[in-house]
Amino acid sequence: MEAILNREQIAELLQGIKSGKVSTDLKSDGSSADQKDVVELDLFNMDASDKQQRIPNLDIILDSFSHLFGITLTNQLQKTVSVTRSEINSLEFQEYLLSQKDAGAIGVLGMNPLKNGALIVMDSSLCFSLIEIMLGASSDISPLQPDRKPTSIELNVLKSILFTACGEIDKAFGQVTTLESSIVKVESNSRLVSIAEAEAEVLFGRFKLKVGSLSGTFDLVFPVATLDPIRDQLRDLLTVTTVRQSGWKELLVGEIDKMSSTIIAQSGTISIPVRDVLKLKEGDILEIDYDPNSPLKILIEDTLKFFAIPGTMNGKKAIHLTGVYSQGEHNGHS
Repeated sequence: MEAILNREQIAELLQGIKSGKVSTDLKSDGSSADQKDVVELDLFNMDASDKQQRIPNLDIILDSFSHLFGITLTNQLQKTVSVTRSEINSLEFQEYLLSQKDAGAIGVLGMNPLKNGALIVMDSSLCFSLIEIMLGASSDISPLQPDRKPTSIELNVLKSILFTACGEIDKAFGQVTTLESSIVKVESNSRLVSIAEAEAEVLFGRFKLKVGSLSGTFDLVFPVATLDPIRDQLRDLLTVTTVRQSGWKELLVGEIDKMSSTIIAQSGTISIPVRDVLKLKEGDILEIDYDPNSPLKILIEDTLKFFAIPGTMNGKKAIHLTGVYSQGEHNGHS
């Protein structure tokens, strides 16, 4: 019996045609095509790297997430936390779940407006290590590894870590789209989580989290159907990043425009020894070098920029700019 393409393989074929890997041109004279220009696309024996091409630049998003998550956990736990990505792989959803025999906590994520959501799967070692740290244990002690799944109370303790992860996922994907991730539920039994059909393809990034001598791994699992709507944005990610980097000048100018500055209307200055300052008392009169008929000096952050005359406006004291200071001028008055 001939093999029949399933839905995922049909999607692969369509993507291959769109990207140009699979030609749709037919030779009218029946002659064979030049074999050196033919690229064979085996839909039944594709390795993980081939499948990942459907979701380009996912590694950039996951690396950004690991960096942000490590910083935020360091601040949250008040301990140095490192998060590093070790791999990206692809499996059918059912096959992936069957491989997670050591899963301790599984967070089901909603990723509005994307459908299907995602999973955060923590191994038992990481779960109990984080629980110990969050309850005040030192990160330098030997971790406790009970031969059991986390209890409901322990899963609730871990929820704050998962909520933190949601925020960093949103920031990482913020380069291409706006997400509002949330925790739908947290389970310890992989049979109770379902975000895709059993034969659907999922991509997962595996991370190692280390706190002192304690460490463990966790996965971010995305059904391909979740990421497909933003595949084009992910493909253009490097182009978008380049454009954003070239706009640093505009960004800095925009931020500088919002900065506050101190403006001083200076009528005159006086220099006296410190010993005379120490002798000052109420009622003393100090003579300053100021001509009432001369304009005021307007200083921006202690730098002379303008000249002005004093007055009032709407019952409040005000100044009227009369000139711009330029070096070489003595009075700058126009």
